[in-house]
Order: sequence, then structure tokens, then C-alpha cells
Amino acid sequence: MRQLYLPMRVWDAPTRLFHWMIVVLLGTSWATVEYGYMEWHKLSGYTILTLLLFRLVWGFVGSDTARFSRFLRSPLAAMQHLLHMTKREHDREIGHNAAGGWMVLVLLSLLLAQVVTGLMSNDDISVEGPYARFVGKDWSDWATHVHSIVFTVIQITVVLHVLAVLAYFGLKGQNLVRPMITGKKRLPGNMRAPRMASPLLALVVLVVAAGVVTALVQFAP
Repeated sequence: MRQLYLPMRVWDAPTRLFHWMIVVLLGTSWATVEYGYMEWHKLSGYTILTLLLFRLVWGFVGSDTARFSRFLRSPLAAMQHLLHMTKREHDREIGHNAAGGWMVLVLLSLLLAQVVTGLMSNDDISVEGPYARFVGKDWSDWATHVHSIVFTVIQITVVLHVLAVLAYFGLKGQNLVRPMITGKKRLPGNMRAPRMASPLLALVVLVVAAGVVTALVQFAP
């Protein structure tokens, strides 16, 4: 008997908005440095930090598919998944697959390292992060160096991420972009839909995250 596939909501709006806002803000952060709009660069960094704090909390209290406990599996599971990359098959993953979950963790870690070092960085001219003077010139220079290196690593990781999405589409026939836009996947009809958390809870978490970042910046030593 042929398996019946039906549309199922797998991604909540907060998770999808986080994903696409990070895409926009990464481009903004790069462009503002390239063209010398450093105040806008700092604002972009603060916004990224706010979103990261939101996503970290959402990874524990959010929808099923957003929770770290649901999509982070063992490295062995990720390797076994990658061994079947050339097998053309229907997407049966409700959320992130085993390899994709680790990619999410890597990207979140890199972005967090980027914004934290940015808070302590300086350009040796007139622009510095709110904690540059607090940590001292030597540590600030080190943070600036790391900030530059991490951004290069982020660029490489983003390219690998895009190539992986294209590989899933070309080799496996799976469109991973559409669900991150619409929130829905076509999955076997006998699969149980994931629980979606309240958008109001997401708003509260975001407001608290914004308040924490504002306090960090406004009351920096």
C-alpha cells in the first residue's frame, strides 16, 4: 500500500523568523563594516545577540521542533545520516535531521562567539565595543582578532550550509527551504504533529532578551 503524505506544521513562526532575521543581519553586519557604518554595525550586533538569547531560551521552552533535546542526537547518528546522502527518498524528519541539528549548534556557537568578542573589540581609531575599555587594550585587541577570524569561519560555515541544502535538493529530492518559509512539510499521515508553543510566550522571551541586551550595553562598566 502506498504511503499517504499530508501537510504538517513543523516549524513555528518564531523559529522561522529567527532563521531569516539572522540571514538579513549577517548581511547587514558585513555591509556596515565594508562601508564604514560602524554605529549601524554595532546595532546589528546587538540585535543578533538579542535573537541569540531568545533562541537559546526557545531551545528549552519553545515548540517541540525548536528544542535542543529533540533535534540534537549523537555524532554517530549524524554520521550515519550523512552516509545516506545519495539515497533519493521522502523527507521523514519532523524537524532537523541528525546532521542538521549539529549544524544549528555550530552556527549558534559561532554567532555567540562573534557577538561576545564584538562587545570587547576596537578598531584602534574611534570605534569600540561597550566592554573594550573594561577588559583593557590587550584583551580588546585579542577580541578584535578573534572577532575577525570567527566571521571568516561563519562565512565558510554558511557556504557549507547552503551547499548542504542544495545537496539535499539535488541528491535526495528534499526541499528544506520551503518548510522554513511556510512552516509545513508533507510527511506520512500516521506521524504525530509536533507541539507548537504559544506565540505570546515567544514574545515574552524576546522582550526579556532585548531587555538583557539593552542593560548590558547601557550599563557597561
